[in-house]
Amino acid sequence: MNNQPFSSRVHLPILIVSAIVLLVVVPVLHGTGVISDYTLGNWGKYLCYGILAISIDLLWGYTGLLCLGQALFFTLGGYMMGMYLVRMAGGTELPTFLTMVGRTEWPSFFLPFSSFPFAVLMMVLVPGLLAYVFGFLAFRSRIKGVYFSILTQALTYGAALLFFRNELLMGGNNGFTNFDTMLGFSLRDVSTKRGLYIATAILLVAVVTLCKWLTGSRFGLIQRAIRDSENRVLFSGYATANFKLFVFVISAIIASFAGALFVPQVGIINPSEMETSKSLEAVVWVALGGRGTIVGPVLGAVSVNALKSWASTGATADFWPLILGASFVLVVLFMPKGIFGIPGQIRGLMAWLERRKQREEPSPPSRKPDNSPTPAAIDP
Repeated sequence: MNNQPFSSRVHLPILIVSAIVLLVVVPVLHGTGVISDYTLGNWGKYLCYGILAISIDLLWGYTGLLCLGQALFFTLGGYMMGMYLVRMAGGTELPTFLTMVGRTEWPSFFLPFSSFPFAVLMMVLVPGLLAYVFGFLAFRSRIKGVYFSILTQALTYGAALLFFRNELLMGGNNGFTNFDTMLGFSLRDVSTKRGLYIATAILLVAVVTLCKWLTGSRFGLIQRAIRDSENRVLFSGYATANFKLFVFVISAIIASFAGALFVPQVGIINPSEMETSKSLEAVVWVALGGRGTIVGPVLGAVSVNALKSWASTGATADFWPLILGASFVLVVLFMPKGIFGIPGQIRGLMAWLERRKQREEPSPPSRKPDNSPTPAAIDP
């Protein structure tokens, strides 16, 4: 049975059409007033979550590493962008979270964040170095499976506790908010909001293209081999720890850029984004969308968060955790390949029904052997 939901000839046109819709159609509809600012902001947020989901799938779906700490890298990228935005908003005046702890001048580590290129560099270096150090220690120690998941969750929990402290000078519980400008453009302008959405869509297309190329290469084959049987890959002479470390660092940087674009669109970043529930929720997006596919996690992140926006208001607000949990259980039981795998499941079901129909059809009666004597036998 073919496990791929779409053939490659169908898959590529679908991706191209989706990219055109996200990059061209949605901004044009927003510019003409068909889509409101609120809806565009929500879609920008959903696409950031989609990029985060791809970073998780690169680890979990393709390499077999269930990381419960991707929210940490997502939030670190958000804090790097937040530090730049706070510097732009404050100017020479200190923000409230610094004056509250008795500071009379900017901390020295805030000063370079007046430069946007420096902030972008930190979006790469801070989560990348943290992932490198943690991954180096974990993979060299042959930590994998559930132990790796628990360690990543503990790392995220510890970082959240650290960021909640006011002594860290990162805003404490409230984090960073009241942003004003970015690269000289007011964040309240409609054109800036549209530009941020387009930047997020471009990043999503770039990440999908990068991951499609990476997973389709020889490196991707080794990734899947590590996922299916790491010991066989190890005995074949490959240094599996180096492969896993590379994927871990790349996925951390991808999640960081998603968080960096998330902050100016929602207007706030605080340590609650690092909470354990955030990482678990992102894993549910990947499972619902389709683990081991590039597009499936994006579908899962967008559909779940769109459903959450609808269900979190009104009478269904209290039932959202139940709805999310029930959806996860149903997908695990009846749709192991997620939403993206539904076409493949339908094809498999139709093929099974066809084979069953052929088995149940009565076979044509066999011809009885002709025992009459041949003319040659009659003729003496």
